[in-house]
Amino acid sequence: MSRTAAKLLFGAALGAAGLFGWALLRPSNAPRPVLVYCGAAMRMPVDAAAKAYEAETGVRIELQYGGSQTLLANAEVSKTGDLFLPGDDSYLRKAEEKGLLEESIPLGRMSAVLAVRKENPKKIAALADLFRPDVRVVQSNPDAAAIGKLTRQALTKAGRWEALKEKTAVFKPTVHDVGNDLKLDAADAGFLWDAVLGQYPELARVEIPELAGAEATISVGVLRSSKDPAGALRFARWLASKDRGLKEFEKAGFRTARGDAWEDRPKLLLHAGAMLRPAIEPTIVEFEAREGVEVTRVYNGCGILVAGMKSGARPDLYFACDEQFMKDVQGLFDPAAAVSLNQLVILVKKGNPHGVKRLRDLAKPGLRVGVGHEKQCALGALTQETLKFDGTLGAVMKNVVVQVPAGDMLVNQLKAGGLDAAVAYVSNAASSGDVLEAYPVDLPCALATQPVATAKDSPRQELARRLVAAFTSARSKERFLSEGFRWKTTP
Repeated sequence: MSRTAAKLLFGAALGAAGLFGWALLRPSNAPRPVLVYCGAAMRMPVDAAAKAYEAETGVRIELQYGGSQTLLANAEVSKTGDLFLPGDDSYLRKAEEKGLLEESIPLGRMSAVLAVRKENPKKIAALADLFRPDVRVVQSNPDAAAIGKLTRQALTKAGRWEALKEKTAVFKPTVHDVGNDLKLDAADAGFLWDAVLGQYPELARVEIPELAGAEATISVGVLRSSKDPAGALRFARWLASKDRGLKEFEKAGFRTARGDAWEDRPKLLLHAGAMLRPAIEPTIVEFEAREGVEVTRVYNGCGILVAGMKSGARPDLYFACDEQFMKDVQGLFDPAAAVSLNQLVILVKKGNPHGVKRLRDLAKPGLRVGVGHEKQCALGALTQETLKFDGTLGAVMKNVVVQVPAGDMLVNQLKAGGLDAAVAYVSNAASSGDVLEAYPVDLPCALATQPVATAKDSPRQELARRLVAAFTSARSKERFLSEGFRWKTTP
């Protein structure tokens, strides 16, 4: 085992022992503390936000600062911790690849800059000046800190990294170590985040084209090791709230994300097509428990939901049964994500006593047929379009005895004996295979796509975005497939 790995293991063991000791001392009714692995660059705003959160909620926030890669290694080895806030999202992607991360919430951005002492005694004006013999260069370790990694990427692209690596006098573990060396005149030039540079009045920025576009996106991620994900997410939401944590990030010079306003227990309003209910309800229940929020569901035919929105109803999210019903109100929503597909089928009783297998069979004399209402639901609109395409609309509609706003109603009437056949979605009959048979309508227009979108004017857009992420997750995929849907999106 290398010396570095041994140090990491030893540090993780000490951290775990400390947490165990705190658990023994903590009263049984006290809220569980939140352990945050935080990149050194975010120390100022996160310190301030944590103190304010502790004062308002009584929940203790334990902060462990360091280089982003070092913190990631600690989280992986110790298998403890609640939140991970690295200096760049690339470390969150690494954590996700390692199976350490659940969701994340965006906080802001910062850029890499070349910093010198304010009076710039060495007259450094370009990257080439760093190669002069009289210039002492200090950097953050690119294998430990996000600023070092981003700088290495930018200068490698410019073809100058290897030479500057050799010229660098010392590599430091964190960005603040570089800032302190410059402040104390132990070095002449180094790379900092622009937000960190603002914390050093003794230093100034030198514009160099090689760092153009060298920008980091910062987000806070929830670790799978969290023993209280709802508590962890609560503090993460505080950090990402525009009137709480993001105010501290803005004061510290970060370019902040838009953020939601802080609410202790937010409420989301979801409008969704009725046929989606079996597939999405477990995901919503799980989301409510994990996030500590409430989701008010309004399930109905999409035609009815769209009419309500055109009359002034404003949900935070809309999950449509078909793309056309999303297009009808697209101006109210951000671009939609297509999640799943649902196919039209002809439903009959087990044994198919009337021999109905194709659309034209629905026109048999005396047959009682049920369909969706064309104006009230996506099922009805799609059925009408499909019958027109098949050339059987007029003949079949003569046998239609009921038009309803949701496919589940057709299934219930078919089971009760009020109908001989119905045109519904395959998902409507997914749990009725013991009493019903389904025959697919194999036409290109007989397939509906289900999109979901967040409202443009929702005051809880980030929270709504995370619910969309839950709907498009791998766990959600399994639920959709089990209900007869096909999967369209990429988890």
